Amino acid sequence: MTDIFLEGGRALIGAELIETSLLVSGTDIAEVGASRGRAGLAIDARNLLLLPGIVDLHGDAFERQMMPRAGVDFPIDVALADSDRQAISNGITTVFHAATCSWEPGLRSADNARGLMEAIERQRPQFAADTRFHLRHETYNLDAEAEIAQWLAEGRVDLLAFNDHMDGTVADMAKPRKRNRMVERTGLSSEEFDLLVERVISRADEVPASVSRLAASARAAEVRMLSHDDATPAMRHAFRELGATIAEFPINEETARAAASHGDAIVYGAPNVVRGGSHTGWTRASDMIAKGLCSVLASDYYYPAQLLAAFRLAADGLVPLVQAWDLVSASPARATGLTDRGTLAEGRRADILLVDDSVKLRPRLIAVISGGKLVHLTDATRLLTAVAAPREAVVAA
Repeated sequence: MTDIFLEGGRALIGAELIETSLLVSGTDIAEVGASRGRAGLAIDARNLLLLPGIVDLHGDAFERQMMPRAGVDFPIDVALADSDRQAISNGITTVFHAATCSWEPGLRSADNARGLMEAIERQRPQFAADTRFHLRHETYNLDAEAEIAQWLAEGRVDLLAFNDHMDGTVADMAKPRKRNRMVERTGLSSEEFDLLVERVISRADEVPASVSRLAASARAAEVRMLSHDDATPAMRHAFRELGATIAEFPINEETARAAASHGDAIVYGAPNVVRGGSHTGWTRASDMIAKGLCSVLASDYYYPAQLLAAFRLAADGLVPLVQAWDLVSASPARATGLTDRGTLAEGRRADILLVDDSVKLRPRLIAVISGGKLVHLTDATRLLTAVAAPREAVVAA
């Protein structure tokens, strides 16, 4: 791999922004405060921020590449390639594709989750971002339990989330617009969908034991677990007892405080910050951040949101940029057990963003280095003249 020298940026080192240069060698950061030396590629980073790459532990925007309109499908390999380009162009160098494995047929079916997992495995060497599989298990999908346990044992799942949207599904069935959206997503007729929901609900008493068994499988496989939309401190406690130490989108402050009191990672959506509130009308992420009740911001359904949210928080004076950046880089890396990234330090994975922050609230990504490779560049004038490699002397015949 080509060594890369980044000259003179404002680098996030520890908890400070420091004027310095970085040398990347192989997949890692070789030196902080480096001189250019014989690096094969040099980039002028003056007047730019050098930030650790974004870690997105929950992003499902790829679904729009797979099904841009209800009933309109595109091949998974095409969708994933496009999603990779979108992630990288928004500074996401580690992405966990959050695939729903539901009792529904169609986009969020077990078949689709399986296909996505297999496609990620096939295409992983081609991706610019480090791409991982976050399985969002709908707990009423009892028929999938055995297969998911096998995936866990085989090391094919990187994160396991427990989701239960059944109450919401039942409530939405009385709302024509939301009901139609659900039915279209499944490809079923309205009558078939009603019968399916009725059949799934009839097995409600089997759900708790199934969740316990899958949690045991995840613990045995050392796969980190999340619980989704925790509604009460008791619910958070129950999932923590199962080993799910990541609370994903707790729906009220009381539950978030219960999570924080035990040191759980607390995830909210970055779009919530950018838009100034939740699209569901639930908790405002910025309020939770101000109260110390959010440790991770995820892209959720919109890849540009993490980059924008960090700068929005800083511009609003809620937290300094270095603290805001922790929410999208170092903290999600810690939560997912990825100790080799999330900070700019010697020996750490070289996931580095070069950002022009001259326009308030509109950070512009100039370049992205992922795993030591320059994978995105929007301003070629930043490239410095390469140092010519020494040539061997030519001996006359």
